[in-house]
Amino acid sequence: MDFQKKMEQYAELTVYVGLNVQKDQHVLINTTTDTIEFTRLVVKKAYEAGAKNVHVNYSDPVQTRTHYELAPDEAFTEYPEWSVVQRDEIIEKGGSFLWIDAEDPDLLTGIPAKRLSNSQKAAGKALARYRQAVGSDKVAWSIVAIPSEKWAAKVFPDLAPERQIEALWEAIFKTVRIGGGDAVALWKEHINFLEKRAAQLNDHRFVKLHYSAPGTDLTIGLPDKHIWMSGASKTPQGNPFIANMPTEEVYTVPLKNGVNGFVRNTKPFVYQGNIIDGFTLTFENGKIVKAEAETGEELLNEMINSDEGAAYLGEVALVPHQSPISDSGLLFFNTLFDENASNHLAIGDSYPTCYEGARDLEREQLAELGLNTSIVHEDFMIGSAEMDIDGITADGSKIPVFRKGNWAF
Repeated sequence: MDFQKKMEQYAELTVYVGLNVQKDQHVLINTTTDTIEFTRLVVKKAYEAGAKNVHVNYSDPVQTRTHYELAPDEAFTEYPEWSVVQRDEIIEKGGSFLWIDAEDPDLLTGIPAKRLSNSQKAAGKALARYRQAVGSDKVAWSIVAIPSEKWAAKVFPDLAPERQIEALWEAIFKTVRIGGGDAVALWKEHINFLEKRAAQLNDHRFVKLHYSAPGTDLTIGLPDKHIWMSGASKTPQGNPFIANMPTEEVYTVPLKNGVNGFVRNTKPFVYQGNIIDGFTLTFENGKIVKAEAETGEELLNEMINSDEGAAYLGEVALVPHQSPISDSGLLFFNTLFDENASNHLAIGDSYPTCYEGARDLEREQLAELGLNTSIVHEDFMIGSAEMDIDGITADGSKIPVFRKGNWAF
């Protein structure tokens, strides 16, 4: 299959499987100027699928960098109301959201941590309704990625520049199952497998998970009515969609105050165009009480202090070490890919869909159930071939879930 056909199949997969665009639906795409050719293809496929209007917001990485370098400090404590209104209208119309990512992992390196933190806080507060709609799957949403020159150079520094983009394209195609047959059929088979894994975990009704690995000794409590889910979601109307493409995880919600111990990351964490790495988080009764990092410690602590909930966990996700992305041996410097090569956790907001009957609850009601809420939700990778995980049942029995980084079931 030649490159153009693969890219076209990727656009089709994005529209028909990722977003599952419905007839007369409004679609909002957020992306960068590095993706114009692919974005145009996605727009065309969305209209062919029956979309009524497809809106695209482009950002330019150079202009983004200039803004963070030169704008006055007060600019980072505000968020444009027109952007809030735009997203709210898409929600009201039952539309869908797509992100096409091609961001340079080092885009905002060197920008003061306070500017990055203030920008995140302003956006998080202004977009509360939008975050709730996405977090509870009230609307369909999806994230995909394509190469940019700077990202490709980061992933493949040893290749000649003219080969870097090509190599990253091929790596991405493999992660989304393009080039090995009918991609849509392969995705259906893959989701069925993940849903079986989620069902196994739900059958056990664990009350805790215990993680053991070099630099990690962590116990995570789970709420009574937690639900393990796969990467496949459904809107309230029953329309299926895939929020992350690729996806290799099954995930659930932790008990906010039930996390104790310490955990060390195993892959770099890209946050706000900066890399945070070599970090250890220490938890007491759910809260991060110490955060130390070899790279990006100031920014890590700024993120953890974004609001009260940013110092607690909102997601626990299981991904075997032997999985397609991990087996590639590549470090993508992009959470969309790297989180699907590794067990990971998320700091901040939780997903109400992972708790029985919580989907339509308000944030205050979620807190009463022991679920965390926050203006941030940031995944970081902790898995390795040396990680063991035990599930602990209500009677104290321990059942192996992972051994040496892979499923023990």
